[in-house]
Order: sequence, then structure tokens, then C-alpha cells
Amino acid sequence: MGARVPGCVVVALLLGACATEQGPTPPLPQNDMTGRWMLSAPNAPACGMEFEGAPGQQSGIIRPEGGCPGNFFMSKRWTFTQDTLTLTIADEDSKPLAQLALGDGRFIGKSTAGIPVTLSR
Repeated sequence: MGARVPGCVVVALLLGACATEQGPTPPLPQNDMTGRWMLSAPNAPACGMEFEGAPGQQSGIIRPEGGCPGNFFMSKRWTFTQDTLTLTIADEDSKPLAQLALGDGRFIGKSTAGIPVTLSR
């Protein structure tokens, strides 16, 4: 019986390692929003958006490329607070265009007009 216990322990440890091994976790995008992102919406072509700001910064500017759906060509600022990315127009009112939540390595949400949008690398 004493020989079985160590074998069971080894098997349990190996099974536990298999259950928790998922590979390296990719860094969350909010840690570095800088760079090119693609904005997608239903029934519209995707458009590129260049996010600028220092790594780890919680806000910055956006330089949208042509062809963005809805009013997203007017996107000029981004802010990340409490797991929510907000895209706004850079005017005196800072009108929000969309609020997106992080999920599966991308941001998913809706525009203020109710259009579902996705922002991914």
C-alpha cells in the first residue's frame, strides 16, 4: 500500500499541471494601447486607427484612417479607465463615440448610436 501512495501523488501532480497549463498569458492591450488597431462594425469595411500615447498611459490621441464607419472618422482621443476604453471626439465637449470593454484580447462594445463595434490589433 505504501508504494501506491507515491504513485498516486505523482499522477495527481501531473494531472494538476495539465489542468493549469495554458501557455503564456498575452499582455493586456490597455498596458500599451499605442500602435495600429482595426475598428470593425457590421455592414461596414474595417478601418485602421493609430493610437498614440506613452506605454502604460491611460489616455492619448487617435489618428483614424479613411473609411471608418459612422462618426468614427472623427475619433480623436482615447481614455482607458476601469476596464473601459472610451473613444471621443476632441472638441470642447469631448463627446463619446463608443465605450468598449476588453474581452479575448480585443475591445468589444457599442457606439453611442448603438452600432456594435470591435477594436482589435
